[in-house]
Amino acid sequence: MKVLRAADHKRMPWKNGGGETVEIAISPEGAGLADFDWRVSMASVASDGPFSVFPGIDRTLSILEGNGMRLLIEERDPVLLTQESEPLAFAADIAVSATLPDGAITDLNVMTRRDTVRHVVERLKIDGGRSEELAQATFMLFCASGNVTVHAGTERIELSAGDALLFEDSKGDRLSLDGRALFYAISIDRAEKP
Repeated sequence: MKVLRAADHKRMPWKNGGGETVEIAISPEGAGLADFDWRVSMASVASDGPFSVFPGIDRTLSILEGNGMRLLIEERDPVLLTQESEPLAFAADIAVSATLPDGAITDLNVMTRRDTVRHVVERLKIDGGRSEELAQATFMLFCASGNVTVHAGTERIELSAGDALLFEDSKGDRLSLDGRALFYAISIDRAEKP
């Protein structure tokens, strides 16, 4: 289990040079944009434009701050993604462009290499207590807003906005959470071979 504090996240330019991304975690550790298995990051988007293309990658996008982003995804109807929207999954190797109908936004971006791993992102609110079972080999809790206390075995970890908790090889473990927060549960597992 690793605690990933907001102040320690790595800042870097977008692949297409159009902005800055904040890398929360990447696997394998130290991988670059061309050779990661999975990557979780945040980005501030301040202007309309195309997304970077990542061959062989699937991505899921969620809006953390701002008034929404309209996405034009190849062969799909346009979609307006807001803070209240469920996470949106789509391929990262097709043409995608974004417009900002009402100003800049910050998004959460989860990407996995299609032939190696797969992911699921859930948007969850907590007001009190709840329990989570770690159903996948790799699991991350990302606190988007508020505060949450995570009890994992004998450990007690406080998470605030921007903090994350990464579990690896913890399948079957249970967590209990207390607090008032909006968070994202990110499950990552090996892709099934055809």
